[in-house]
Amino acid sequence: MFRLSKLTDYGTVVMTYLARQPNQVCSANEIAEGLHLTVPTVSKILKLLARENLVVSHRGVKGGYMLARPPGAISMAEVITAMEGAIGLTECGSTPGLCIHESCCTVRPNWQRINQGVRALLESVTLAEMTETTVMPPTGVNTRIAPGLDTVGANPQRRGGVTYGNRTP
Repeated sequence: MFRLSKLTDYGTVVMTYLARQPNQVCSANEIAEGLHLTVPTVSKILKLLARENLVVSHRGVKGGYMLARPPGAISMAEVITAMEGAIGLTECGSTPGLCIHESCCTVRPNWQRINQGVRALLESVTLAEMTETTVMPPTGVNTRIAPGLDTVGANPQRRGGVTYGNRTP
């Protein structure tokens, strides 16, 4: 099953919280309280995001964190990469040279194509869009999962943690 870590999931929630008040400095305590998370968890997330220049910290009595750029200029790919590292469903998809079978693997080109599609989709969704109630599939990105399945987000049914179109596996 492909799944983001809980910390990365919380990272997207923290970034969305900040995106809803883009010109406001928010303390870790305020964010934690607003999202019902622990302060140490929020602090850890903010440090990771600051390291990748997605948020900036302000020191002092009224210090805290705010987005480094407007919400529309930050992609979900950037947030996930800041939290998890390179995006890739397989080792060779994120960092070449990690697999000893890379040179003779017959499915590697297909996995790389899948990885590129996932990354392109994540790059096409901005933090501003994540603050909206419903995110529609981005224009110009093929979101068809497989022949016979609807596009991502159209009447999804969840089975074992995987979202499918109108069909079950």
